[in-house]
Amino acid sequence: MKKENDPGQSVDAESEGVREKPDLLMEILDWVKYILFAILLGLLIVTFVVQRNSVIGHSMDDTLNDQDQLIVEKVTKWFNGIQHGDIITITTKGLPYHDGDINIVKRVIGIPGDTVEIKNKAVYVNDVKINEPYLRPNTSTEQLNAKYNKVTLTDGQYFVLGDNRGNSTDSRVFGPVDRSLIIGEVLLRVTPLSKFGIP
Repeated sequence: MKKENDPGQSVDAESEGVREKPDLLMEILDWVKYILFAILLGLLIVTFVVQRNSVIGHSMDDTLNDQDQLIVEKVTKWFNGIQHGDIITITTKGLPYHDGDINIVKRVIGIPGDTVEIKNKAVYVNDVKINEPYLRPNTSTEQLNAKYNKVTLTDGQYFVLGDNRGNSTDSRVFGPVDRSLIIGEVLLRVTPLSKFGIP
């Protein structure tokens, strides 16, 4: 049986104290590693996968309204996944008739290879008048810029319109949108909660 002042016992206690410090340091470093990983993962997701956007203005009424909050996925556009009728967000950086760099929301009417024509207050794609059930009854689609009344889309070009045709600056004004300006496709409306879901 060891006495209280046994040198061996005091050495053991000192060893334990020495071990505690590195253990605490390793635990802190582990936490820092996980936090940095989470931040990096978040940045990658926001940059390449999804992001949140706000609707600004009334060009998409009644489908989407001013200040609606949206989740936009950014992967589909790179795999030719954007199709007729999809709602997308577009950066206005370098887009005619827009100041600054904001995001706008529009509906895809024409995709690469399509010929889109605005005539008789309606929209024709490849010489067929399209059905647009998302518009308000008796909505007219007016010609706004003669240059874009009839457009054949080349590779990477999309023709976009707002659902509120009387209050929308869209491809009738600025022409086709290049894929490089498309941020992504609207996946969900998250607020207002009463309208949560796929728009």
